[in-house]
Amino acid sequence: MTGARPFAPGEVRVTDGFWRRAQELVRTEVIPYQWRALNDQVPGAEPSYCMHNFRAAAAQMRERRERPGDWTPPQYTFRGFQTLPEDPEHPEPGRFYGFVFQDSDFSKWIEAVAYTLAWHPDPELERTADEAIDLVCAAQDESGYLDTYYILGGMDQAYTNLRDHHELYCLGHLIEGAVAYWEATGKRKLLDAACRFADDACRRLGPEPGQLRGYPGHEIAEMALLRLYEATREGRYLDLARFFLDERGRKPYYFDLEEERRCARDGVPFHPTTNPAYHQAHLPVREQREAVGHAVRAVYLYAGMADAARLAGDKSLLDACRNLWENITREKLYLTGGIGGTHLGEAFSFPYDLPEDSAYSETCAAIGLVFFARRMLQLEPREEYAAVMELALYNTVLAGMELDGRRFFYVNPLSVVPERCRRDERLAHVKPTRQKWFGCACCPPNLARLVSSLGRYLCTRTEDTLWFHLYAGCALTWQVGGENLRLELTSALPWSGEVRLLVHADRPVRCTMAFRLPGWCAGEQITVSAPAHLARADREGYCYLTGLWGEGDCVSLDLPMPVLARRAHTAVREEAGRIAFTRGPVTYCAEEADNGPDLHLCRVDTARLGEVVVGEGEVCGQAVGTLTVPALRQTPSGADAPLYTRWTPPEERPVPLKLIPYFAWANRGEGEMSVWLRS
Repeated sequence: MTGARPFAPGEVRVTDGFWRRAQELVRTEVIPYQWRALNDQVPGAEPSYCMHNFRAAAAQMRERRERPGDWTPPQYTFRGFQTLPEDPEHPEPGRFYGFVFQDSDFSKWIEAVAYTLAWHPDPELERTADEAIDLVCAAQDESGYLDTYYILGGMDQAYTNLRDHHELYCLGHLIEGAVAYWEATGKRKLLDAACRFADDACRRLGPEPGQLRGYPGHEIAEMALLRLYEATREGRYLDLARFFLDERGRKPYYFDLEEERRCARDGVPFHPTTNPAYHQAHLPVREQREAVGHAVRAVYLYAGMADAARLAGDKSLLDACRNLWENITREKLYLTGGIGGTHLGEAFSFPYDLPEDSAYSETCAAIGLVFFARRMLQLEPREEYAAVMELALYNTVLAGMELDGRRFFYVNPLSVVPERCRRDERLAHVKPTRQKWFGCACCPPNLARLVSSLGRYLCTRTEDTLWFHLYAGCALTWQVGGENLRLELTSALPWSGEVRLLVHADRPVRCTMAFRLPGWCAGEQITVSAPAHLARADREGYCYLTGLWGEGDCVSLDLPMPVLARRAHTAVREEAGRIAFTRGPVTYCAEEADNGPDLHLCRVDTARLGEVVVGEGEVCGQAVGTLTVPALRQTPSGADAPLYTRWTPPEERPVPLKLIPYFAWANRGEGEMSVWLRS
């Protein structure tokens, strides 16, 4: 295991025109917009109630302190996974509303703020964040517990429904946001609150007598606790994360035992309702070979497993991660880098079941896949991990946000016919245009925190080796043996494959730099300004250059980006006889805005694939690469034609089919879209 680490927030500054635009969009539009959404101030959007809940919990805590003898816990009946006010215009000030995990939206927002402040100091934004942190910390119970669903509803029920009620999920996101804010600003208030909540979980959960032998129903606490351990070096956080991983999947299933206790408490018969595979709890994690269940939960779990493998030197966990990675990428990955083939449980489907129009492909799931990929790169740098990370980032992740940063996709299909989305209940989860917000708003702040932290995904390092995984322009300082190497990387991706690294150093430094050789590249050329003192070795899809690096040294990479016509495995029934196009890291699609309606009547003229033209275009003011593909359009049947007729060769005429990047679709109004085309 390599044990490589990402750079801390702000240590890698993104200078790339493409990604810098996305980061600036998050900073100037998304973060302020989402703060208004969390405070229910976006007209026409579904209310969040997130900050409402923290205000209500803080008021309750204040009342408890001021009236310790008179205060009595609220008599509250839990009303399921989502609670909405009877009068949406006038929610009761002391009640919890929203989904059980609503607290996590704040935590993801503050994490995005933290990463943004690390590369763009903003006193006003930091002041807003500090005030929000003050409110959140004021809501914390004296035990350290910090989940407003139970603080407002009855603390005696805390930790009684780990399967469904997400308090450990909220803990995980709070930790992630708190560590990021501390790293970016040096301020510990939220970090200390997260530690107190984690300490409460350490007291209540674990293998010791009197503790609950439970684990999260929705994973993320595992990798968050491991991050907290790396930040604080407190071994109990490592121990709890490993306990969660080791306990998951053991029989009798904890979620059944938990449900049985709830039934006994409520005086109702016990009939197990848990599908352990949905929660990745059907087998011990080291025995799992297939990615199953809720896709977001799964990749969050796998990311935690990879972190634990690295920190504990656990080869059995690494082997399990390899098996699960291979299963996802060989049988369950969309060409857009999305995962999760079915809306039933927002889950992985069976092998090779990758429907286009009913795809779930949740934005959060692609983000989780990026988390998993980077952690695998920390364990063992292999091009396959970086390739999938790149695919998800440039396609499904970016598609989750409109180009103006004000609307979002939860679900990312590969084919859309708006009329079908409106009239077919089986496609009710698919939206042909992005939405202002969601009651279950996990995706927008998740996307914001990933884009604003992009510098943590471009490269990783050990004491003497630096790996470049993604080629986005950036500037960083890498300390090697007490000396600083100041590095400037420029890149023309994703539209062209020219990459250049320039080195600045006060004195020569001996080390290794490793450059990814992308799988989409057709015969890379690497030029080094000082080849005499650098030795080259290629392995696992990376070019390693080792030797003395000094002032003015330069590495130039020419990465040809041919247009690739792609077909799916024959077991993917949806794509039989269909073709899709990629170029570099970008997957392309056809849209009605460019090609008219009835895209199903178009087929690619495969005899003329050599005539595909790479071009430049614009979508809503953003420059994008385009492809023009020779195609044939079938003449539609007349309105008076019978439903079925004897087969004859269809009438077709040659047409150019214009393709745009998948991430840019649905920015020009409602219309058809398709990634896969008839051939």
